[in-house]
Amino acid sequence: MDLTVTLTPGPRSLWDEPVAIAVHGLAPAQRVTLRASLRDEKEGLFQASALYQADAGGQLDLARAPSLGGSYSGVEPMGLFWSMKPDKPFWRLVKRDVQTPFLLDLEVYEGHDPQPSKLLARVVHERSFLRPGVRRIPVREGSLRATLFLPPGSGPFPGIIDIFGSGGGLFEYRASLLAAHGFAVLALAYYAFEDLPKDMKELHLEYFEEAVQYLKNHSQVKGPGVGLLGLSKGGDLCLSMASHLKDITATVLINGSVANVGCVLYYKDLTIPPLKSDLKRVKMTEDGFADIVEALNNPLEEPNRESLIPVEKAESCFLFLVGSDDHNYRSEFYAKLLQANGKKNREIICYHATGHYIEPRYFPVCLVSFHTLVGKPVIWGGEIRAHSMAQIDAWKQLQAFFHKHLGNDQITHPAKL
Repeated sequence: MDLTVTLTPGPRSLWDEPVAIAVHGLAPAQRVTLRASLRDEKEGLFQASALYQADAGGQLDLARAPSLGGSYSGVEPMGLFWSMKPDKPFWRLVKRDVQTPFLLDLEVYEGHDPQPSKLLARVVHERSFLRPGVRRIPVREGSLRATLFLPPGSGPFPGIIDIFGSGGGLFEYRASLLAAHGFAVLALAYYAFEDLPKDMKELHLEYFEEAVQYLKNHSQVKGPGVGLLGLSKGGDLCLSMASHLKDITATVLINGSVANVGCVLYYKDLTIPPLKSDLKRVKMTEDGFADIVEALNNPLEEPNRESLIPVEKAESCFLFLVGSDDHNYRSEFYAKLLQANGKKNREIICYHATGHYIEPRYFPVCLVSFHTLVGKPVIWGGEIRAHSMAQIDAWKQLQAFFHKHLGNDQITHPAKL
């Protein structure tokens, strides 16, 4: 019998879609090494490997068979995806052009040698970020520099503004994936993109207000309000938006801050200074990386309270997704401050042994990378498997939250017989 590798649902899938992997035609109890690898758009190599043994019939199904070692152990059907590590130090997997897929090489090697050399089979799988029918629309209206993703169908759809952290630029991959789940998503840049300011020295909330009104008034977006999704610096920006602007119904913060950080924020006659920090509190790990989790001042102590975002003014519902081992912010502490505000519309999900970068599911975990504002590599926290499981759950939780509070009729109001 010829050895074959099957991937279900087929030769291509969306990045956040699970893939069933099976190998057929092996000898009974044959030992093999499976290796997965991909190159990003800057030729950075990510790879993982695992040791397996076929069953008595010469079949290997990753949904049932445990990995006996390698990048992970145990029964992990998607382990070859989320356990991939970069060959370059401080490298994070980012998809810059969502119109092209990542090509994942899956190889089967003979035996459990540390460096297996006899290749038995190989398949290439496309992991895409644009579901067929999702429309990608560049937005260059007024001051806005963004991309709108609309799901297949006639709409209207629940609308979400998606904001990333302090690295700058325009990131579309999270927005494009969410559009496949029935949301109209505006991926918003706010500095270091095209003619936007190159540095994050100051930000004006009017720019973000323009984004809210653009999305709210779009013919394919259902009202009455929109949702916000923010990671890291994007989290406190979303919190400021929900606290000062109208028409915001649901807000998801991923390891964000309850105080304004990084730069001064202006809105009309209001000025919110950034929360100050003390570099003396930065620690260095044994590997020479910076641990910055204690660098920021306590926002509850004077004079730091002037940087606190007035969340008591917000009418939005909130979901705070928190990594208990976040080494960028004291995110669990901030989330509890948000919840203690007195309103009942705040939910917290805290993930054990999870670090800062909670990405869409199946993204490799980023433990260390270069921090734009710090100017050196920093640790982000987390343990690979626990963080990966958190990403899988968080991706499901934030979608359910938005469907619930933004009123996707297809999800929350099924047709009655």
